[in-house]
Parts: sequence; C-alpha cells; structure tokens
Amino acid sequence: MNQWSVIWSARQSFIDGLLVTLELFIIAAVAGLLLGLLLSYVTEHQQRLVNRLITGFVNLMRAIPFLILAYLLYYGLPELGISMEAWSAGLLALIIYHGAYFFEILRSQRRLLAGGYIEAATAQGFSRYRTWRHIIAPNILSSALPLLGNQLIICLKDTAFLSIITVQEITAAANGVQATYFIPFNAFIVAIALYWGISILLELLIKRLGNYGKRRGVSHV
Repeated sequence: MNQWSVIWSARQSFIDGLLVTLELFIIAAVAGLLLGLLLSYVTEHQQRLVNRLITGFVNLMRAIPFLILAYLLYYGLPELGISMEAWSAGLLALIIYHGAYFFEILRSQRRLLAGGYIEAATAQGFSRYRTWRHIIAPNILSSALPLLGNQLIICLKDTAFLSIITVQEITAAANGVQATYFIPFNAFIVAIALYWGISILLELLIKRLGNYGKRRGVSHV
C-alpha cells in the first residue's frame, strides 16, 4: 500500500478534523465580528472611561500571542475554579482575540468616514443608534471588507494552534495520521490543501460581498 492509499484509508480523520475546524471558524468569525461591531457602537457614545477600557482590551490582545491566550483559558482558568472543555476554551479564545482585531479594523474605517454622513443623519432626526445602524455600520463594513477578509483567513489559520490544547481539528488530524503511519509529508500536504481550499472560498465570498456593496452604493471610498 502506497502512502496516498494510507491517507485515503484515514480520510475520516481528516473529514472529522475539517468539520471541527469549520465549526470553530464559522462560530468564531460571526461572534468575533459581532463583538467588534458592538465595541464599535459603544465607542460612538464617547464615554472616556469605557473607551479607555476598550482600548486597553484591544492593546492587550494585540500584545499577546494567540496561543498564550488559548493556554491561559484552558490551563490557567481551572486554577480559579473555572473549567472548560478544550473546544469551548479554543472557541472563546478565537472570539476574544479576533473580536479585538475586527474592532480595530472597523475603528480605522470609522475614522475615514466623512462627517457629512453623520450631520445629514442628525438633520433627518436619526437617533444615535439609527445613525450607527443605517449609516456608519454599512459604510465601514463595506470599506473594510478586504481587511476583514484577511483577518478571517488569520482566524482560520489560528484554529491550527488549538491542536496544542487537544482540539481535534485539521492539524490534529494530520498529526495523528503522521504519528500512526509515519508519513508526515503526505499528511500535512492534505492539511495544507484543506486550509488553502477554505481560504480560496473565503476570498471568493469577500469579493462577492464587495461587488454587492458597490452595486448597492454602500461605500464611502
């Protein structure tokens, strides 16, 4: 039996790992983006203390490696009496970490939004929430799509670190196959192909969303 036949015989491990990776990534991407949007909305209220806390949180996430955060949640929190399964700890780490980056991306685009949009909404009697929902959020999301797409790919790749805390995703599946059959090259080539395929699909999705935004005229650039 050649090495690729061995990989085929172990395909269920890769399928299971792919499903876990997709589940983690999709939930983390949606929840992280929602966290970024929530923080973006909160900062619109111009509360100095709250904004400083948010800035401190974002700076902290930017300063620490993702793997350290995952270690802290999975191995560190039990010392405080808080225990989570590896999957839950990994998901929470992804949401917190990338939510901070999503917010930073949205904040950078918010600074580029022309003040005339806000003035026009205020003149029309829009509340702060309606202004953010109908004017600010659609515009900054549209203009930030390329950056958000890049961050989504980083989020996808960060799921590979979760194999270190025993989450059985793609990288863990590849490592298990190579350890059992001693074929590291083939096993990790399959893992790379799976990550690459998901990344291509993400790029296509972002491109379609960008074209849709242009057709709807939702952009300030």
